[in-house]
Amino acid sequence: MPKFYARRQLSIVAALTGLIASIGLFNGPTASAALPTPVSASTARGYLATLPVHTEDRTGYNRDLFPHWITVSGACNTRETVLKRDGSNVQTDSSCYATSGSWYSPYDGATWTAASDVDIDHLVPLAEAWDSGADAWTTSRRQAFANDLTRPQLLAVTDNVNQSKGDQDPATWMPSRTAYRCTYVRAWVQVKYYYGLSVDSAEKTALQNHLASC
Repeated sequence: MPKFYARRQLSIVAALTGLIASIGLFNGPTASAALPTPVSASTARGYLATLPVHTEDRTGYNRDLFPHWITVSGACNTRETVLKRDGSNVQTDSSCYATSGSWYSPYDGATWTAASDVDIDHLVPLAEAWDSGADAWTTSRRQAFANDLTRPQLLAVTDNVNQSKGDQDPATWMPSRTAYRCTYVRAWVQVKYYYGLSVDSAEKTALQNHLASC
C-alpha cells in the first residue's frame, strides 16, 4: 500500500477515535443509565400541569421519619442494591458491602472506584417530600418513598455533590452536567406525580422552563 494512503487511513482512524472519545466525555459511559427511565418530556409536562401548587411547610420534619435503608434481598439493603445497579464490575463481600467497582456520577461526570465516595441521592429529597405533603403520610408510605427502586428516585452520585444539593428543588439546584438536566426534571415530576406531592410556585416555574427545552 502506498505510504500516502496508509497515512490517510491512520489519520481517519485517529479522527474517529477522537470523536468516540469526545462523545464519551460529554455523554458519559452507557453504564451510567441505571436510573429507571423517566417518563417523556411531554408526559412530564402533562403531569406537572396537574400538580397542586402550595407553599412549603417544614414544620415537624425529621429524617428519621423516613426509615432507610431497608433490607431488599438477603444481606443487601437499598443503598447496596443501588450501588450494584448503578456501578460497573461491582464486587461485594458476604455482607453485600461493595469491595470494588466503579461508579459514574451523571450529575457531574465524575467516576469513582471507592463506594465511600458515592452517595445514594433521593432525587426528590426527603425534606422536600415532607414539605410537599409527606407530612400527612403513614410511616410505611414514607419508608416506601425513601427506598423506591421502581420509580426514578434513587441514584448513585458523587458524595459531595449530593451534599451540596441537600434538600433543594430545581428552582435553586440542578446538576452541573447540562446533558443530564432533562432526565433530572422528568424524573422529578414523575416522582412527585406518582406520590401525589405538591410543588411551590418557583419550583413549578423552574420545571416548566427546563421541560420546555427537553
